[in-house]
Amino acid sequence: MSENGSPHGSTATTRRQMLARSGAVGVGIAFTGALSELFTDSAAAQNLGHYGYGDLVPDPDGLLDLPRGFRYKVLSKEGDRLRSGEGPVPSNHDGMAAFAGRQGRTHLVRNHENRSDGRVPVPVIDGLTYDPEGKGGCTALTLDRSGRVVDERVAIAGTAVNCAGGPTPWHTWLTCEETEDKAGTNGYTKDHGFIFEVDGADPRRTGAVPLTAMGRFQHEAIAVDPQRGVVYETEDAFEHPFGLFYRFLPKKPLGGTGSLRAGGKLQAMRVPGVPDLSSIQEIGARFDDVEWVDVPDPLAVETPIRFQDFGPKGITHAQKLEGCYWGGRSVYFVSSFAHASEGSAADHYGQIWRYDPDRRRLTLVIVFGPDTDIQLPGESPDNICLAPSGGLMVCEDGGGAQHVFGVTRRGEVYPMARNRQNTGTAEEPEWGEFAGVTFSPDGRTMYVNVYDPGTTFAVTGPWRR
Repeated sequence: MSENGSPHGSTATTRRQMLARSGAVGVGIAFTGALSELFTDSAAAQNLGHYGYGDLVPDPDGLLDLPRGFRYKVLSKEGDRLRSGEGPVPSNHDGMAAFAGRQGRTHLVRNHENRSDGRVPVPVIDGLTYDPEGKGGCTALTLDRSGRVVDERVAIAGTAVNCAGGPTPWHTWLTCEETEDKAGTNGYTKDHGFIFEVDGADPRRTGAVPLTAMGRFQHEAIAVDPQRGVVYETEDAFEHPFGLFYRFLPKKPLGGTGSLRAGGKLQAMRVPGVPDLSSIQEIGARFDDVEWVDVPDPLAVETPIRFQDFGPKGITHAQKLEGCYWGGRSVYFVSSFAHASEGSAADHYGQIWRYDPDRRRLTLVIVFGPDTDIQLPGESPDNICLAPSGGLMVCEDGGGAQHVFGVTRRGEVYPMARNRQNTGTAEEPEWGEFAGVTFSPDGRTMYVNVYDPGTTFAVTGPWRR
């Protein structure tokens, strides 16, 4: 996720980096769209009249700037020792989810997007390792009711480039490999590009079994329809033709842990007459004739899925498909950006799409900046989650300073957090992106990762509910 953000050669990103280094960069995102579509709790939405939580206060410890009244705790940092004694905390913290446990406990499941040259790999553990040469995987943290870490251990190992994923209705995490590398590539002994199920409370219950029927491609994120059990999947392909938006129809929908191993059918979305979603720029553009086409070879034995033959009508592609989540009766998915210079039909700095399965309707609900004000070069939304207030929390994956932004129902955007860990130099500063933003089951704590250096924070304060 980190190395696949906005290309540093683009005008908007270069401008943002220059502003950040001069100290002049603003902290707003410019966008337009029907933001009210994203919120399903009308009572919560009506309580969003206040605009954010105020300015960010510089952190004297140089880790995380937050609004006044908020505080953070570092739960875990790469290189520290895992409480289980299995080795060091792995690097490249990415997607994450929080689940309620027994006796008031919270289980966090955290991805590590390590490639074959991962700086701090996920330790190889018997019974939890898919490919001993894979450096990625997940770790699981257990917090007691007061928010203290009481356990931290490997949840799955031997996977590769674990970017995002998503929670299931039965409280497990689906971790996604963002790669198509086969056995023999980069030293791997097995094919990669799969989804794996992880139980944060009991990782050995799920083990390290690839859900092969869900496809082998550059996975990004998933969302599960809690009524039908259909799993929606995004593909973040790095080269043209770009990724597809998929759905998986399981043979045993909503069957609990292990049910996805029973297999099912993988399909890709076709919007008639729209080969590339970036060509659609009008907010509210609606398509009521969405089709789903069976994927010819989900395992991509010979040909990556996005290159496969979907018939004379073709299939619909989109650049940089990232976040995916379920809200109300619809699935929402994010295209972080599109650049015509890289093969897309048109340019944009981020879109959010809504698909309503009851109506088979696809709607473009938000388009991100850049704004005409150079202080507000909104770009590249990535991880997104629904906040307890009914609003959104957005991890921005662009150049320069890195923020978590909040978004109200009215479309007001405010800064929620800023990473202060400079991995560059004083003259050429660099800040790792945020990832994996999620909330505790009771809505009182926001958990979020900094990708580099891998750090997991717990943020508490006067959250509106």
